[in-house]
Amino acid sequence: MKFGIIGSGSWATALAKILTDNNHSINWWIRNNDTIGHITQRRHNPHYLSAAYFNNSLLNMSSSLEYIVEQSDILLVAVPSAYVDDALSGLNTDALKGKKIVSAIKGILPGCNLLLNEYLAQNFNVDINDYFAVLGPCHAEEVAAEKLSYLTFSGIDEETACAIAKHFNTDYLNTVVNHDIMGVQYAAILKNIYALGAGIAHGLEYGDNFLSVYIANSADEMVRFLRKARLDDEREVINYAASAYLGDLLVTCYSLYSRNRTFGNMIGKGYSVKVAQLELNMVAEGYNASKCIHLKNSELGVHLPIADTVYNVLWEHLPATKAFNKIETLLV
Repeated sequence: MKFGIIGSGSWATALAKILTDNNHSINWWIRNNDTIGHITQRRHNPHYLSAAYFNNSLLNMSSSLEYIVEQSDILLVAVPSAYVDDALSGLNTDALKGKKIVSAIKGILPGCNLLLNEYLAQNFNVDINDYFAVLGPCHAEEVAAEKLSYLTFSGIDEETACAIAKHFNTDYLNTVVNHDIMGVQYAAILKNIYALGAGIAHGLEYGDNFLSVYIANSADEMVRFLRKARLDDEREVINYAASAYLGDLLVTCYSLYSRNRTFGNMIGKGYSVKVAQLELNMVAEGYNASKCIHLKNSELGVHLPIADTVYNVLWEHLPATKAFNKIETLLV
C-alpha cells in the first residue's frame, strides 16, 4: 500500500509521523514550497508539531496534488473541512478512480453542507465502499509526544479498514475498527460543537460539577442524532460508549489541547467570534459545524437543545450568559 497525505497541519503531520515511524514511505502533499524546503533541510514541520522529526528518505513531498494522487493507493485527507473543496478542486473528476480514501477531517464541508464521502461521491464518483474514516480521542500533540492513544478506522468494508489500520499500529498507538461510517463522522462533528460549548461554560466560570452534567447530557443528545443519521439498520446495537464516540467527546471537552474548547472559552470570556478566530489562529471545526448541523437537523428533526443553543450563541448573537442560563434548565 502506498500512502498519500493531503495536508500539512498538525493532524496531517501526526499521521505522517505514525506512518514513517512504521518505516512506511509516504507521498505528502504540502501546498507551500517553503514548508517543503524547511522539512527537507531541517526534518521537521516549521508550523506544526515542530518537535516531531522525520527520516527524509521516507518522504516524497510535492506541492502538486495531481502528482501525489497519482503516486498513492490510499489517500488520507487531512485538511480542515472548510478548505477541502479548494484543495481538491483542481483534480480531474476521474483522478480518484481506484483509490481508497481515508477521511481524517472532523467536520462537514460548510460550502455545500456535505460529509466528505457525500462530496466525493458527487464530484469524483467515489463509492462508499472505497471510503474510510480515521477518528478518535487522539490529539496530534500527544501523538508527537508518543503518549498512548487510540484511533478508530471505520468503513463499510471492514476487511480493508482492518488492513489499513494495521499500518498505524505502533508502541504508542492502538487501532480499533468498526463499520459505522456515518455515525463516527457525525460523532466527530458533534463533539466539536459540544466542546465549544464546554469552553464557553469554562469561560463563564462554571465549575467541573456543572461541566460533568453538561457533557453527560451532550453525550445523550449526540446519540439521539447518531441513531437518526445512521446509514444502515437503525436496530443494530452500537457501543456509543466506545472511544470514537464518548471517548472523543470527553477529551475534546476537557483537554487543553482542544482548539474548540479554547475557542469557546474565549467566547465565554466575552470575545467576539471574529476576535476569537484571530486569536486562535487555527481552525475550530465546531464553529462551522454548529451551523451545518443546525441545517442538517432541519431535515432530521432531532431534539438538540444544547447544539441549538451553541449555534444561537455563535451565529444568532445570543449572549453566552443568557444561553447557559437556558441550558441550566435543560440538564438532568
